[in-house]
Amino acid sequence: MSRFGAFLAGLRFRTATPAYEAGETLDAYVTGRDGSGVRARIGDTVLRLPDADPALVDALVRLRVTSFDPETHEGVADVVEVVVEAEQ
Repeated sequence: MSRFGAFLAGLRFRTATPAYEAGETLDAYVTGRDGSGVRARIGDTVLRLPDADPALVDALVRLRVTSFDPETHEGVADVVEVVVEAEQ
């Protein structure tokens, strides 16, 4: 491997539409409400949180993805724990 290749090894560009696998956990801010509950947005990816408390809007939460569609960049997740409470 060249020095340049070694320098670039492992380099990845961030994407505006990250994809997730069922069972994966991540931390994200709850960004708003919609007709089916609250949601978290990571870039242009939307994770719906159907059983979450609407008071969690603006809170940082740990999520576990239950389903994800990489074509639409939308999924469903459950709140595992609240990392940082929303300021009231």
